Amino acid sequence: MVPDVSTGSDTRGLIAYLFGPGRRDEHTDPHIVAAWDLAGAPDPRRDPEATYSQLAKRLDAHVDLRTRELGGKKPSQHVWHCPVRTAPGDRYLTDADWAEVARRVVHATGIAPEGDEKACRWIAVRHADDHIHIMATTVRADGRRPRTHRDGQRAQAECRKIEAEFGLRRLKSGDLTAPRTPTGAERAKAERQGQTVTARHWLREQAYAVAAAVHNEADYFTVLQSLGIKVKTRLGPETGDIIGYSLAAPGDTNAAGEPVWYGGSKLAPNLSINRLRERLPDQKVADRPRYVADPADPWRHTTTAIHTAHTVLDSDDDAAAQGHLAAFGDALYNIASATTGPHRAELRAAAMAFNRARRSATRADHQAATALRKAAKELAYASNEPGGLAIALLFATVHLARAAAKWHEQRGHEQQAAAAEEALRHLQAGYQQAATPVLADLARRAPQAATARLEQDVCAALPDHADRILADPTWTALTTTLAQAETAGHNPRQLLAEVGTQRELDSAESPAEVLNWRIKTQPNRRAQAACKRSAVSGTSFVSAMANPPATPVADRFQPQSLRRGR
Repeated sequence: MVPDVSTGSDTRGLIAYLFGPGRRDEHTDPHIVAAWDLAGAPDPRRDPEATYSQLAKRLDAHVDLRTRELGGKKPSQHVWHCPVRTAPGDRYLTDADWAEVARRVVHATGIAPEGDEKACRWIAVRHADDHIHIMATTVRADGRRPRTHRDGQRAQAECRKIEAEFGLRRLKSGDLTAPRTPTGAERAKAERQGQTVTARHWLREQAYAVAAAVHNEADYFTVLQSLGIKVKTRLGPETGDIIGYSLAAPGDTNAAGEPVWYGGSKLAPNLSINRLRERLPDQKVADRPRYVADPADPWRHTTTAIHTAHTVLDSDDDAAAQGHLAAFGDALYNIASATTGPHRAELRAAAMAFNRARRSATRADHQAATALRKAAKELAYASNEPGGLAIALLFATVHLARAAAKWHEQRGHEQQAAAAEEALRHLQAGYQQAATPVLADLARRAPQAATARLEQDVCAALPDHADRILADPTWTALTTTLAQAETAGHNPRQLLAEVGTQRELDSAESPAEVLNWRIKTQPNRRAQAACKRSAVSGTSFVSAMANPPATPVADRFQPQSLRRGR
């Protein structure tokens, strides 16, 4: 059962909407099921004598008295509105059931505590089988305003109790860190325009993706504009600095043909200008990485940073862990952006799903996650996708998403844990799509002549795990990876001992698979040695390279993204 509290200032306008046909004729027999006083609340759809204005006057009775006391000035935002909807598949609720729901919600939120004869006036209008709209005017009979502090959270808590008592689907409790859900009007508009998502949802995803890739605030706004998004900033009156911003989707206008603006914090709490600045230091353009000596470095660095994040989640530093989860959310967007192949769609879905898991009531220490965020931003400028190393990175994301779900669950973050689980499912699907053919190819190219020697290396380096490794279906693929590492300058036995200690193998379902991708992240020692010799001789490998400009971030976004998923 989902409540959604909002406020406004137009009593009659909201009544007209509640009792009208709806924007798409979706209102089926709207009628009052409960009120502060059923005898005193005329129902325009049941009483032929009743009018919208008459009902508005009754609801506004205390507001009008207060207005006269204020010298003709109405209290601001005096209209309280809370739709309450059951989940798909829930049982049918009668009018009497919905009346009880409404009375419990207005009691819990402080609008009309039970037994309070001077409480606010309110009505509950049923539109369809699955929801009601509760409307109130927030001035009490004694002229005071009701105590509605944290009314949204209190409404949620009461709905959790109602679900249990009514035998309804138990939804996840929130902590007020979720983004605003699209309104019914926004959803109806998207459907009319043939869009699969609302403008609010589309803008939020674009903002997250751009923030993950850029290095500073100025680039954030520049790239958004390059995607066709309108940007409006709000400047401080004294300093002239940006203190807020709003975005408008391409072609999204109101009835007057004006852009429909959404403030950053209204898209998501961590997209406000202040929250963005915590993650986007004012880094100069000249300081950005324009190229890397080894194109595989961004993938290797991100994989290493994700392994570090896994360790932080196992620590007692919740602020640092929350900072790493926020940075991991950025990393998922950039991994999807830098990836090619059919599994890219699953990675994008994982990034979007993880957005709910990247924030909670725990304040994040973003500085603690600088290494992961920096490594992830390198991927926004990566020029290629080094097959096996990219899959090793996907393998690491699967394990971190699983750890994130566990971390949130242990702290009672129900919505975040569910979001991390959803992201995990997408990452597992993407990993399987990418890894299955690669592992099959590695197994096909296994060095038969070296297999016995490599088995001895496993037994010597990892005696406690050797039996499970050699019995693992991916052992044959691991032999090819070990042979490749040997060619790159590694000693297989020493390498196995080294990567075997990077993560305990007892809990690994496929220890050979874990080792395979761990080994893939190791640098090519022969290439490193050649680089050093070149530098000593006076011909730096880096200086010998061309210095191409970094790939523009905007180029990493697909053109179809401007169609908002049509």
